[in-house]
Amino acid sequence: MSDLVAPQLVVNSRMIYFGWVPADPDAVAALVPDGLKPMANRQVFMNQYVVDRPEQTSGFGAYSLTYIGPDLEDAYAPDGVTPGRWWTHYFNSSEVVRGYAVARGAPATPGRTTIEIDGDTLVATTEADGVPVIRTTARVGRTGTAVNRGQLRYVTEVDGRRISGNYPFVAEPVDPFEVVSLEFLEPGHPVHALRPADPLQIVWGFYSPRSSFAYPGGESAMG
Repeated sequence: MSDLVAPQLVVNSRMIYFGWVPADPDAVAALVPDGLKPMANRQVFMNQYVVDRPEQTSGFGAYSLTYIGPDLEDAYAPDGVTPGRWWTHYFNSSEVVRGYAVARGAPATPGRTTIEIDGDTLVATTEADGVPVIRTTARVGRTGTAVNRGQLRYVTEVDGRRISGNYPFVAEPVDPFEVVSLEFLEPGHPVHALRPADPLQIVWGFYSPRSSFAYPGGESAMG
């Protein structure tokens, strides 16, 4: 268990964050625990990001992370529009961050995420225990004057108690942005249950080379 004190701040991470309609809606719904409700289309979210330097965090140090799971219909963010989210997988490169996350209900396991850009092509690769399991290819432009900001809601479970956490964020998205392909590379890995439908149906998303946010680590118990 990490002894870091909540909240923790991360600034200027490189982040690609988007959602899609899954190939197997029933498999996605099966990952949502009793008492929570998946979206009608069973849409899935995924955030792949990299924090390059320790100076970008209040205590985590440099790390990379991919987290993924189903959007929730009955646990909206404070704006009343953005779905709440349930983590099913949380591939993190830092033992420190994994300890912090596990103590607050995240299913954190060892993993590594890389984001590489060549011209207007971005490739984000997620590894689990050294094995590539997800690869995203996107077409990206440059940042302009637009800013995404608000709070997201993630639901976790700690010692049998369901916890709701609000996570404030500010991100500068690029334009244009398009997810070209999303590949789940290991059919035998449990994360394969969240693979996208064919043809790919992206429901929202952005890439930001400067995305900042706070980790409160759980804010209140749900009824």
